[in-house]
Amino acid sequence: MPRPHSRSRTANHAPLVSSRRDFLRHAGGGFGMLAVADLLRLEGRLGAQEPAATPYGLGGAVADKGLHHGAKAKSVIYLFLYGGPSGIDTFDPKPTLDRLHGKTPPEGIDTFFSDNGNLMRSPYGFQQYGESGRWVCDQFPALARHVDDLAFLQAVHCESNNHAPALLHLNTGLPRVGFPSTGSWVNYGLGSESQDLPGFVVMYDHRGGPIAGPQNWGTGFLPSRFQATPFRSGGTPILNLDRLEEVTAATHRAQLDLIEKLNRHHLQHNPGQSDLEARIQSYELASRMQLAGPEAIDLGQENEATRRLYGLDHQPSRYFGSQCLIARRLVERGVRFIQLYSGGGHQQESWDAHFGLKDNMDLHCPEIDQPIAGLLTDLKQRGLLDETLVVWGGEFGRMPLSQGDNGGRDHNPDGFLMWMAGGGVQGGSSHGQTDDIGWQASAGRTSVNDVHATMLHLLGVDHQRLTYRHNGRDYRLTDVAGRVIDEILV
Repeated sequence: MPRPHSRSRTANHAPLVSSRRDFLRHAGGGFGMLAVADLLRLEGRLGAQEPAATPYGLGGAVADKGLHHGAKAKSVIYLFLYGGPSGIDTFDPKPTLDRLHGKTPPEGIDTFFSDNGNLMRSPYGFQQYGESGRWVCDQFPALARHVDDLAFLQAVHCESNNHAPALLHLNTGLPRVGFPSTGSWVNYGLGSESQDLPGFVVMYDHRGGPIAGPQNWGTGFLPSRFQATPFRSGGTPILNLDRLEEVTAATHRAQLDLIEKLNRHHLQHNPGQSDLEARIQSYELASRMQLAGPEAIDLGQENEATRRLYGLDHQPSRYFGSQCLIARRLVERGVRFIQLYSGGGHQQESWDAHFGLKDNMDLHCPEIDQPIAGLLTDLKQRGLLDETLVVWGGEFGRMPLSQGDNGGRDHNPDGFLMWMAGGGVQGGSSHGQTDDIGWQASAGRTSVNDVHATMLHLLGVDHQRLTYRHNGRDYRLTDVAGRVIDEILV
């Protein structure tokens, strides 16, 4: 008769080791790992990959050691117009394009779609504003009053005319998946000034998020604790912020303390697991956010004049206006990087004007004009604009050609417009230009790496020194390129 099968001693326990690294860590009291560590030290590959663990939102790879140079800005509000706004129809009119309307375009224009026709003038009128005499289309009457606060980059170019890679390029510095977003790099380098709120917040459009979704604000290979915290644009901005009514404050506190104790015990036996450390810190942050979060996003604390300033009294601008007002409140409370998306879903729901440029801009311009103007006004009145960098732009621009039967415009990555304001930027300045019809950057060509280098510079960070070692190589937001755009700085 066969002998009864004895019960495995690991049947109700975790395996003794789960990997070769675990085996080396435990074998012989860990002497195997000591040997590996010494070999890595001799090769100069044992440098710390991230700053020592600190309370979430404090410190950073740069901040813990002192900034590389004096910072002009403490925080960034990045206004991202998903779909690709047209520079030649907003802030950079082309009289030559008016004269050549309906003419055959030059040879060599590489379009995304094949149904492009002749050259097409802007359907909008333009007027000059401010001491800088900046031309602004008649769809931005409120924003036009702030042109002397804006620094225009008129010759930005990126590497793709397809939305997903272009979005990733503008957001992560590379047109491929798997790399950290700008906000994550900033959060990793500088951390947040707030213990009770995340260092990086993203708010996307109520019609949906952009193509590639969370990849646009993810951490890539950086520790996951530097990822963005999404805030919803409608309803409850932060989900699961309030505890259940049947759970008392004392019970909730006890649950959190127990989770903390168990997690820390597990971490002691599994050192070096950044995901576990991030999970622990996310629990701690969530606990603090239950107190600080509701107050930070409570727009009911704002008076009626402020709400009108942001356009909350009009339906078209209410959603984006609420986001801009929340962004100002987050900046006041020490959040380092806030990204707002205008445009969501696909085609006309975003700034992707294939099926009629005028219809597209008639929809979206009123949604953002008063909110952005209100944000700039409010930041300036509160003394926050000098230390807050505001960035405006999309993943590319639009072609000077007519597309389809409804006067649309195709994607244009070869020359498009962005602007910055506040935080060390010279208002009323500009850099670069596109050719006479607005097709290609012809002078002062500005790469995505240049834009990112300038953003980091204004935050007190040298873009060449903010690195993270991954797979044996030091990576940075600007890859192996980028220069600071001194022409638009104070």
